[in-house]
Amino acid sequence: MPEPQPQPLGGEGGARRRVVITGMGAITCLGLNVPDFWQGLLAGRSGIGPITQFDASAYPCRIAAEVKGFDPRQYIDFKEARRMARCSHFAVAAARQSLEDARLTTPFANEDRVGVLLGTGVGGLPEAIEGIKTMQEKGGMRLNPFAGTAILANMPTFHVANTLGAKGYNSTVVTACAAGTQSVGEATAVIRRGAADVMLTGGVEAIVCEMAIAVFCVMRALTTRNDEPEKASRPFDANRDGFVLGEGAGILVLEELSHALGRGAPIYAEVLGHAANSDAYHVAAPDPEARGAILAMREALADAGITPEQVDYINAHGTGTPLNDAAETLAIKQVFGEYACKVPVSSTKSMIGHAMGAAGALEAMVCALTIRDQIIHPTVNYEFPDPACDLDYVPNQARPALVDITLSNSFGLGSQNACLVLGRFRA
Repeated sequence: MPEPQPQPLGGEGGARRRVVITGMGAITCLGLNVPDFWQGLLAGRSGIGPITQFDASAYPCRIAAEVKGFDPRQYIDFKEARRMARCSHFAVAAARQSLEDARLTTPFANEDRVGVLLGTGVGGLPEAIEGIKTMQEKGGMRLNPFAGTAILANMPTFHVANTLGAKGYNSTVVTACAAGTQSVGEATAVIRRGAADVMLTGGVEAIVCEMAIAVFCVMRALTTRNDEPEKASRPFDANRDGFVLGEGAGILVLEELSHALGRGAPIYAEVLGHAANSDAYHVAAPDPEARGAILAMREALADAGITPEQVDYINAHGTGTPLNDAAETLAIKQVFGEYACKVPVSSTKSMIGHAMGAAGALEAMVCALTIRDQIIHPTVNYEFPDPACDLDYVPNQARPALVDITLSNSFGLGSQNACLVLGRFRA
C-alpha cells in the first residue's frame, strides 16, 4: 500500500483555512480546571482511587479515576441541571471555562458561525440505569420526565449549544475511545471548509457506574491492582494488567486563524492534521499488525504536511492493557522507523485512567500545553521494561524538551482509530 504523501502546511496553494486553539476547559480527576489538571500531570500525580459512586466490593476491579468535588450549580441553573446527565454537567462546565479562556463572551456576535461538535462513548449510561431501576421499583410513571433525553449521546452537545447560544454547525461523534480525538479533527474540518469560524469541540464521559465496571470486568479489560490505586495504571510496563476507568470532560475552542487574530485571541497551538479510520478487525481487540493505527498516523502526518522526523512528541493512547500497548508500540515503530526510539512518548492515562470519549480531547489539550510550556509529562508507574514495548516512554519524571509538533493517538473499541497533529503557531 503506498504511503500518504505530505501536503503543504497551508494546503494546496496555501488556500486551506488555518485552524488554531484559543481556549480550553477541563473537568478531571486531577482538578476541575486546566491549570490544576496540567500541574497534576507534570507532578506525576495519580487521580485514581477507590470507587465511591457505588458499592464495587463484588467486582475484581474496585478503583476508578473519579471526578471529585464537582458542583454543577457553579455553572448551571439548578433547575436546568436536574434535566441533565452528569456527562452534560461536565460538558457545560468545561465549555464555559474554554470560552472564558479564549476571551469569548456570549451572546456571540455571529451565533450562526459558532458550532459545537463533541465526542462521547456512551452518553448518559448511569442515568439510563437509574431510570430502569425507578421503573422496576416504582413504575414507569414515576420517571423523571427528562430521563429519555438525558441519556442520549447527543445531549452534551445540545446542552453546550443551548446554554451558550451557539447556533451553527452541530454534531456528536460516538466512536468509543477515539471520540474525543475524532471530534477535534472533525471540528477542524468544519472550519476548514468554511462552515464555521468558531467551534467548541472535545469529549465527555461519565460512566463510572456498576454496569460499566461489570462489563469491563467480564471482558477482563480492567486492572485488579486494587490495593495500590495510584500504581494501577501502568501503560507500557511489563506488569500492566488492564486499564482504569475514568471520567471527565475536555473542551477546546477552535477558531479560523484570521478570526482569532482579528480579536487578539490567545493561541495555544495550530491544528495541522488529523485522520480517522477503522481496523475492521474485532469489537474489542486491536489488530495485532496495527494496520489501521499505522495508516491513521501516516494520514494525519500527511494531512499536516510533515514527515515523521518532524514530530517532537507523541501522546500515546497508552491504556495499560497488554494487547493495546504492544500494538501501539508496533505501529509507532512502523511509522517512524529508526526515529521511533528517539521521539518521546508518554501516556496521560497513567495518571487519569481512561476517560473513554473524553480521553482524546484531554490528550489534545496536553499536546497544546506541551507546546506552550516546552515540557513533557511522564508516564508514571513505568518500572519494568517489556521487550514488546521498547520506546522512550518518559518514565516517572516530567522532562523539559523542545516541542514544536505533536502527534496524539486514540484507538477505540469497535476498531476505531483517530490521530491528531498539533504544531506551534507561526504567522
